[in-house]
This record gives sequence, structure tokens and C-alpha cells, in this order.
Amino acid sequence: MSQNQSPEELESQIDEQREQLAGTIDALAAKLDVKAQAQAKVTEAKETARDRTTTPEGKPRPELVAAAAGLVVVVAALVWWRRR
Repeated sequence: MSQNQSPEELESQIDEQREQLAGTIDALAAKLDVKAQAQAKVTEAKETARDRTTTPEGKPRPELVAAAAGLVVVVAALVWWRRR
């Protein structure tokens, strides 16, 4: 900093530093906001699960439907076998 700065230059520097400080404070506040971070992770997990279980058209993936049907058949067979 030079001693020969005009008041306008000093005010400009102060405003710039305030903006930088505000950005830093906002970043720190975001890091400390555990609830918002948890909600973001939940949203991300839901989107990942949806992408893995549905086709781009939004329908259930056929291989998952077949696996679920197979599981139902196996469970039904075990229940039937245990009751005999």
C-alpha cells in the first residue's frame, strides 16, 4: 500500500476486501452447515439410486424386475416347503 492513495482508492480497496471476506465467511458457513450437507448427500444418494434402478424413460429396469420376481418365487417356494 502506498501512502499517496486517494480516499476513493482506499474505499475501493476496502470494498474489495469486504467482498473477499464475505465470500470467505460464506464458504466457512457452508462448511459448518451440517444439516445442509446431510440433505445434499441424501439428495445425491436418491439420484444415484434412481439412476441405477430406472431406465432413462423412468421405467424400472427389466433385470431388476426379473430379479425381484425371482426372489418372490424363491421366498414362496421356501414358505411352501417349510409348511409341508
